[in-house]
Amino acid sequence: MKRRTAMKSAVAAIALSAIGASAAWAENPTLKIGFVGVTSGPAAAWGISNQRSMETRAAWINETGGYTIGDTTYDIEIVSFDDQKDPKRAIAGMEKMAQEGIHYVVGPNVDDGAAAVRPVAEANGIMYFPYAFPKELYTAPASNAVLGMVANYQSGPAIYKYLRDEKGVKTVAFVAANESDPLSQRDGGIEAANALGLEVVSDNVTYQVDTTDFTPVLTPVMRTMPDLLVLSGVSPANAPQLIRSARELGFQGFISTETAQDAQVLREGAGDLANGFISVGGASTPELASDAMKEFVDRYTKMFGEYNDESNTKVYALEYILETLKANPAGIDDVKAFQATMDAFEAPNPYMKGDAKLRYVGSTSFGQKRQVAVPLVVNVYQDGAFETLFVAEVD
Repeated sequence: MKRRTAMKSAVAAIALSAIGASAAWAENPTLKIGFVGVTSGPAAAWGISNQRSMETRAAWINETGGYTIGDTTYDIEIVSFDDQKDPKRAIAGMEKMAQEGIHYVVGPNVDDGAAAVRPVAEANGIMYFPYAFPKELYTAPASNAVLGMVANYQSGPAIYKYLRDEKGVKTVAFVAANESDPLSQRDGGIEAANALGLEVVSDNVTYQVDTTDFTPVLTPVMRTMPDLLVLSGVSPANAPQLIRSARELGFQGFISTETAQDAQVLREGAGDLANGFISVGGASTPELASDAMKEFVDRYTKMFGEYNDESNTKVYALEYILETLKANPAGIDDVKAFQATMDAFEAPNPYMKGDAKLRYVGSTSFGQKRQVAVPLVVNVYQDGAFETLFVAEVD
């Protein structure tokens, strides 16, 4: 009888202990960070890597006790919205964030969406971190957008210069989807190529995003015999089709883009024909990656069963938001306080070896610091995986 009573007491004690632990865990208030971006359709890989990076990091933070800002430790919750690469849905997504009282949002992933949400963000006190390139989003009087990656007008010249100096490239042709983002990136690429003294031999060939046969699109471009074919703003879904068509038409020159790509999609869609394809990679290489970056990759892979190299860049936005709020906790409810902190902000970069820092840049491109500092890593695809071609920095 005494033994049964003792067992009951032990069970009760364990139950009370579990309840107490749950209560202690639940005591952390929640800090919501939003994501509005494309997670379906041809450009889905861009937004999926955003969302998964944020969810991986948030789960990691919560598992280890939360994130301390000022006197409060928060659990991080990611609130996501698929805008389907539609500016109207992007606006709806940002309005949803405003309704939930969210002041910090990652995305959108494309130019149209990032421009469309600007009025909503500014009217509702939301700082947002787009992966979109229009300079007017980051140039005064605009102040609420922070570029989350390296822009095409920063990476393009670096790629073209490398190919000119190291590979003897002299002529270049541009092909773009008939949409505002790719066309804008094409125009920026043409300007950069001209500035570097390259001869642009084709600059007006476009295609519809739902094109399935690119042979008629590329045939006139191939007649110009360029040393370099630039796929301006190409989506991960269209890239392998364009590469395959160009190679099957006999093109043996270089092919590049200023957009990030997915190695698995290239492998499945173009196979060995994609070997040598140059694109902007994630902001890390095996030589640069810290133990924290390696753990992030491992956690991401375990959560989702695969990894996208672009997430080496996408991991940064949430980190910048949280570290800047830590530097000035008043920013939790006041984005003006966040903005006031940005110019002098500096924190250790957990994802790179050495003494690398998180800081805001963009003064050269935008006249103000409205860009996160991530390394410009340029990749080349080879035999199913990306290899690092070179690494540079952006001011």
